[in-house]
Amino acid sequence: MRRQFPFHLVEPRWQRHWDEEKTFKAFNPGEPVPDNHPFAQRHGAEAMSEAGVTAGKAPAKFYILDMFPYPSGAGLHVGHPEGYTATDILARYRRAQGRHVLHPMGWDAFGLPAEQYAVKTGQHPRLTTEANVANFTRQIKSLGFSYDWSREVNTTDPGYFRWTQWIFLQLYNAWFNPETNRAEPISTLKYPADCNSEAEQRAYRDSKRLAFVSEAPVNWCPELGTVLANEEVIDGKSEVGGFPVVRKPMRQWMLRITAFAQRLLDDLDTIDWSDSLKEMQRNWIGRSEGAEVDFQIDGHGEKIRVFTTRPDTLFGATYMVLSPEHRLVAQITTAKQAAAVKEYQATAAGKSDLERTELAKEKTGVFTGAYATNPVNGEKIPIWIADYVLASYGTGAIMAVPAHDERDWEFAEKFGLTIREVVSQDRCENETGEKPCSAPPLECFSGEGYGVNSANSEISLNGLPTAEAKQKITAWLEAKGLGKKTINFKLRDWLFSRQRYWGEPIPILHGPDGELVPLDESELPLTLPEMEDFRPTTRAENDDSPPEPPLGRAKEWSTVTRNGKTYKRELNTMPQWAGSCWYYLRFCEPWNKERLVGAEAERYWMLSKRKDGRPHVGGIDLYLGGAEHAVLHLLYARFWHKVLFDLGYVSTVEPFGKLFNQGMIRAFAYRDNRGIPVGYDEIDFREDGAYRKSDNQKLAGNVEKMSKSLKNVITPEEVVNEYGADSLRLYEMFMGPLE
Repeated sequence: MRRQFPFHLVEPRWQRHWDEEKTFKAFNPGEPVPDNHPFAQRHGAEAMSEAGVTAGKAPAKFYILDMFPYPSGAGLHVGHPEGYTATDILARYRRAQGRHVLHPMGWDAFGLPAEQYAVKTGQHPRLTTEANVANFTRQIKSLGFSYDWSREVNTTDPGYFRWTQWIFLQLYNAWFNPETNRAEPISTLKYPADCNSEAEQRAYRDSKRLAFVSEAPVNWCPELGTVLANEEVIDGKSEVGGFPVVRKPMRQWMLRITAFAQRLLDDLDTIDWSDSLKEMQRNWIGRSEGAEVDFQIDGHGEKIRVFTTRPDTLFGATYMVLSPEHRLVAQITTAKQAAAVKEYQATAAGKSDLERTELAKEKTGVFTGAYATNPVNGEKIPIWIADYVLASYGTGAIMAVPAHDERDWEFAEKFGLTIREVVSQDRCENETGEKPCSAPPLECFSGEGYGVNSANSEISLNGLPTAEAKQKITAWLEAKGLGKKTINFKLRDWLFSRQRYWGEPIPILHGPDGELVPLDESELPLTLPEMEDFRPTTRAENDDSPPEPPLGRAKEWSTVTRNGKTYKRELNTMPQWAGSCWYYLRFCEPWNKERLVGAEAERYWMLSKRKDGRPHVGGIDLYLGGAEHAVLHLLYARFWHKVLFDLGYVSTVEPFGKLFNQGMIRAFAYRDNRGIPVGYDEIDFREDGAYRKSDNQKLAGNVEKMSKSLKNVITPEEVVNEYGADSLRLYEMFMGPLE
């Protein structure tokens, strides 16, 4: 008779043993190692002593890290252990090879998802977070992973987020020096000759800081009662909750990630990431080379500056388009067009950037009534507004060349605007480059070719190939003071404010004269006030009143008196991404109360060596997580790390030397005839399909991502209770290639 292996007895016993003996604990340089610990048996108890490290007895390290989870109320499903199992196998393998493995776990517990869950359940987010963390910890430990639990971190722990606030102060007190191409203390900033008064110098400093306040069009979610970063908006809706998002101008905290755009781009070539993920970051950063050109507005002292990657097509610019939010729209719009322009602006504010730039959508726009002068031929060209031009890209204005840009072509065709060909696929036979027929082209040609119809009394691009024509016209523009060669990035500065309660308080005071006063490091951590009502103030979509952060209701907490002056605390909190930007560093020494991470511990765990002896650019030997974080967590963490590197707090240029994206475990999701998901416990599975028990309705099934919202989640407990943790882990590893 076949006997079943008693996994329900064996697995918990070994898990308790590992926990009690701290079997998988890693040791920092100088940290005592017990004689009976497995590390001492492998490497000797003195290997990590100061003398041992100095003598080179410390074993080679291997830092392997999972993207730490947000502890949701739903708990783990069987998709989560896929990546955790893979890293656990590698961690055990590296230990067996004699490597000193750091394999920690923690919790990304601040932010919108946690607060939304607390609001939904009617509890304080601190209580729900503590309960969710306890549940996640129990579930993960039941799966037998070899984590070093002595290094567990939680982003909501004051001992942790004091250092998140400390990093914010480093950003606030730093600027990007374009001459050295690095972040430097704000004290090294040189003032212009005409910047003499303290108020002028303060304003100049504030305009250069890496953390600064700015008024800009932002993504406002009325239902969530907060602004969102571009990366948190998907198809015009909030990533959390799927609520409508509109654009509106607000004063917000921003982080100057754009100053690091070129370095973020260049250093992708130095790290071991997948080509697809690197390409996602390259596309998000969006580097493009071209020229800025000034167009004089008729009857106004103002000029419209445009950025174009095709300055060789300037002779074909037959109209201009401003984004509906452009600062000049109100100034140049004629009385006759004012009502139409205002109505169009209101409509555009309700669309996401993705909707506005969708190539397949019908082009819309309104004429402002104003005209500008094309600087290369002196023609008067009309100025329109249209939502396919974004305020957040380039200068928020374009010169429209309909013969050579698909969107401009569609717009010109719809509104009957002039279309002039200035680039030909074939070299023109006559020297003047004039086309024998003056009729407009029959279709748009957006490729490279040869200049035609592109000459004035001082310059001719006729007959020149595109690359040569670009150089020639740019040099002419610079000589005439009409434009200049420039590099542009699609990347925007990081919108850092959130009008929510459950996040790290921003350690800034607002003075009576409008001055910003950072807290002293000795005042950290700045903790949240206890509030019974922490819910956000939601708004109707058409409500233009400024947001009211929940912290504004904590009157005693929000008001501070110093030296006879009354200050107001910053009422916004940090976004959920703040705590995850640097957690990998805290794992190196989570008990350090004096520093973010000690220099010796940081160098030991973050510095790696290549086989040729040269240091790796990034310190974590393997980082594993989902590709969905490509333009959020991964980009933000690289940015913060580069600032910390420039300021001398870390020893590596990049945080994650090798990154691997695991695949996704999927499951059948069933929907009724309204498209609403139906859970497995509500379904009667028969030979001819799935039926809802309550009304016998046949359901449509489709294989989709496993998620609580689709009601197709299978919890690890269901499998572990029946087959054991090892069976679940082994099964998931043999489902197919990890990627």
